[in-house]
Amino acid sequence: MKRKINLVLITLAMLLFVGLSVSVAQVPPPPPDTHGATGDQQANGAPIGTGLALMTGLFAAYGAKRAWDARKKLEE
Repeated sequence: MKRKINLVLITLAMLLFVGLSVSVAQVPPPPPDTHGATGDQQANGAPIGTGLALMTGLFAAYGAKRAWDARKKLEE
């Protein structure tokens, strides 16, 4: 039973990760005719803020799991 729960949790985590990475994809580059234009052009950079938020959330979840496991081990 515990193995099935772990499998379901891992599957859900992977689906969530893939879903978030697809939803936060970069915008397509500008059309070719604007590349040679004069003046300042807006740069389309990577969405760093969202990646940092996702990574921080995963670290927090991992830390919470480790703390939970340590607490359960102390109770035994």
